Amino acid sequence: QVQLVESGGGLVQAGDSLRLSCAASGRTFSSYAMGWFRQAPGKEREFVAAISRSGGSQYYADSVEGRFTISRDSAKNTVYLLMNSLKVEDTAVYYCAATGWGISKTRANYNYWGQGTQVTVSS
Repeated sequence: QVQLVESGGGLVQAGDSLRLSCAASGRTFSSYAMGWFRQAPGKEREFVAAISRSGGSQYYADSVEGRFTISRDSAKNTVYLLMNSLKVEDTAVYYCAATGWGISKTRANYNYWGQGTQVTVSS
């Protein structure tokens, strides 16, 4: 089992950058592929980015490709989401998730979720 705690959210202006962190508990962090999802008010939770167990593969949603970068640090049991060139439409609660199934864009494949961190982008 793994517990996830996100941090780094906040209020920024369009065009700014922000880095989210997700700290994982337990000694088996490297056993899980990790993902970031987001949920805006009134919308479904959607995939943002994912990274494989080794960190060698990454997936991105089309809407963030080229602007967001996912990475992981196994020594710190932490996964990051660097968000550049933020847009108003990036406003959402961002969730970190872990899956034992391997890198995936599918929400249902993720077993463990954090509590979320709010990102608000103003114009």
